[in-house]
Amino acid sequence: MPHDVSLIATIAAAFGLALILGLLAMKLRLPPLVGYLLAGVVVSPATPGYVADVGLASQLAEIGVMLLMFGVGLHFSLDDLMAVRRIAVPGAIVQIVVATLLGAGAAMLWGWSGGAAIVFGLCLSVASTVVLLRALEARGLLKSVQGRIAVGWLVVEDLVMVLVLVLLPALSGLLGGTAGGSGALWSAIGLTLAKVAAFVVLMLVVGRRLLPRLLWWVARTGSQELFTLGVIATAIGVAFGAAKLFDVSFALGAFFAGMMMRESEFSHRAADETLPLRDAFAVLFFVSVGMLFDPAVLWTEPLRVLSVVLVILVGKTVAAVMLVLMLRYSLGTALTVGASLAQIGEFSFILAGLGVTLGLMPAEAQSLVLAGAILSIAVNPALFSLIAPFERWLLARSALARRLEARTEPLSALPTSTDEKLLRDQVIVVGHGRVGRPLVQALQERQVPLVVVDLGRERVDRLRAEGLAAVCGDAAEPEVLVQAHVAQAAMLVVTAGDALALRRMVETARTLNPAIRVLLRAASEDEAELLRGEGLGTVLTCEKELARGLGQGVFAGLGAAFSPRSA
Repeated sequence: MPHDVSLIATIAAAFGLALILGLLAMKLRLPPLVGYLLAGVVVSPATPGYVADVGLASQLAEIGVMLLMFGVGLHFSLDDLMAVRRIAVPGAIVQIVVATLLGAGAAMLWGWSGGAAIVFGLCLSVASTVVLLRALEARGLLKSVQGRIAVGWLVVEDLVMVLVLVLLPALSGLLGGTAGGSGALWSAIGLTLAKVAAFVVLMLVVGRRLLPRLLWWVARTGSQELFTLGVIATAIGVAFGAAKLFDVSFALGAFFAGMMMRESEFSHRAADETLPLRDAFAVLFFVSVGMLFDPAVLWTEPLRVLSVVLVILVGKTVAAVMLVLMLRYSLGTALTVGASLAQIGEFSFILAGLGVTLGLMPAEAQSLVLAGAILSIAVNPALFSLIAPFERWLLARSALARRLEARTEPLSALPTSTDEKLLRDQVIVVGHGRVGRPLVQALQERQVPLVVVDLGRERVDRLRAEGLAAVCGDAAEPEVLVQAHVAQAAMLVVTAGDALALRRMVETARTLNPAIRVLLRAASEDEAELLRGEGLGTVLTCEKELARGLGQGVFAGLGAAFSPRSA
């Protein structure tokens, strides 16, 4: 028997206690992650009994973060990211500033120095990757407008925190910590920006071509084990290389790797086969957070802990909600995004540890950050469950809330000046991504009337500027297809959406237009067989087939249907 089994003991204790306490939490009608956090506290150095290896648990949790962000990247294209940039970039930056000021203000009241207060505020400003994504996935919101905004917001926050972590050692002298200098500061800024830019360019130019090809080579072997191994090796390898070579966080590196591999026709299979591992390592993340926590801070510094929790749950949430409303989104969207970001996590721990190491913050600050993280993570699911009743309460009592909820997207309806010829026997194309874009171009070249439906405001705005009829919204909602004049359409072509959304689109289209022809893109062969069995229409799965041959299917289908209808 080996003498050192700390890794095995840590994993066994973490999974075993997480299972028991997670089940107990479910029995008490609490989220299971509360049980996972308590499992970490039980095996932490702050409690009696067995003490797990904190260092090993943290590294295992980091693998979970990598795999989770890689999985999100597999479902989140660069187009999706760019589609929400006008809200994600200013929203993330303004929220970071507001949360930093609130946290710094509280620290100043406690008598901390200005430098310590600023770093402490920054620790409270960034949301947890794992918590946000688990919350969105559990509620089926990851692919919604709210989910895209929240994920885009998270990516911007991660980029800002990468910059902060690199610049903090150079700034520490100015903030009252160990020595730094202005020369070191400017060189650090330049080097950081150059490294991030080099990483992004490398992924867009090389990774976008190499990673899908690599997945195709492995898939050709026909071995499921090699395919799963190839996906995991790519996710962790790219994340590790990004951190070591470009000083980019593991999470951000894995996210970009997933976005690039999304170009592969096997991306959905890759996401499905790594799901069990992502779930298992996500549990280890929550356990590792609990292991860092010293419960004594709850009764030695209760008012300070309360202040930290209020900044995270109230200050950040209100700031996010106000920003989303200012950018003309509905009240429901604003509340969902606000709840998504009302917690802190992994970047907060890293930044707090660095601040203490550099002498910028007292050791007490790290305990307060951990207390705020655990309490906000535990409360976050409850915030989501309160969104619907709180929104109903507001709508029943506030005329302003009713106006905000009824606020319509400016691009959700076609302009009244739209040519009527484009709204009879037209093709409705849902999704203007890498599959929908070439199809739209082919239809334009043949002068086929069409209407594009897409979730991205900027994309729809650009299409309208090019003279195309386009509607912004989720085509799974009946009113969106009504705005696209589905009752007069010749064909509905759906290039994006899950099985449930596809069913709702087809049901709406055939209710309003029984003669309409339907062409669908499925996420996998299994989903395609299911959709074909339900008779929803012609179903294709291979993205290369879609990109090249979808147009042929459309034109063949339009052959009989494209005789102009009588006026």
